[in-house]
Amino acid sequence: MTTLQAVFDKARAEDRAALVGYLPAGFPTKDGAVRAATAMVEAGCDVIEIGLPYSDPLMDGPTIQDAVHRSLENGTRIADVLRTVEGVAKSGAATLVMTYWNPIDRYGAERFARDLASAGGVGTITPDLTPEESGPWLDASRESGLGTVFLVAPSSPDERIAKVAACCTGFVYAASLMGVTGARESVSSAAEGLVKKTKAHTALPVCVGLGVGNGAQAAEVASYADGVIVGSAFIRRLLDAPDEKSGLVAVRELAEELARGVRR
Repeated sequence: MTTLQAVFDKARAEDRAALVGYLPAGFPTKDGAVRAATAMVEAGCDVIEIGLPYSDPLMDGPTIQDAVHRSLENGTRIADVLRTVEGVAKSGAATLVMTYWNPIDRYGAERFARDLASAGGVGTITPDLTPEESGPWLDASRESGLGTVFLVAPSSPDERIAKVAACCTGFVYAASLMGVTGARESVSSAAEGLVKKTKAHTALPVCVGLGVGNGAQAAEVASYADGVIVGSAFIRRLLDAPDEKSGLVAVRELAEELARGVRR
């Protein structure tokens, strides 16, 4: 199993940022998600976030919402998410689950942490879980050896950033802008300042997500962040592809472009 610490240590030794890719489980199909994520790893992704499809994705933009809707129509359940994690972890990438809190709460925090670790997962990203309510999940994650990742935003004051960073054990997710996910023409100018503010409160890696969609943007973010997170751009390649084979080629090409970007 590749750990998050090993990923960031390796990237640091190579004087580059880590490349983090996101795909929801069950999209474009249950098996297709594993094939697509594996192609992304083979082309340069160091970390893969597997999204747990949820019917009320408050943070997700239209591209991810479309993919999640298709995943839910495919009948994707938590058991399928765990099988996806297991399949992707075999590629050698550090594999996390990105999920809203409600599915974990309903499944049972200790049970979810235990089952995720057994599947080869190394941690979770929980975008809507606040530090004040994170105690049970931090305990369950610690018990199962999982890393925890929480989000800071451009609007977060220093006191809040410190509190969020204190809950993280994997890395800190710096949302580059206020709003929903999605590739954009340019990365928010607030991202670099947010990374700098966050690094004042933690020695953990700080990764930037929301808005990155091409190699030039990846290079820009990699100049000041420890990791570059890309989701919607990968999903868009799969949504636009006429068939799965073409989609795999498309995500592989994008991962190669982004991997070159984080190495500039």
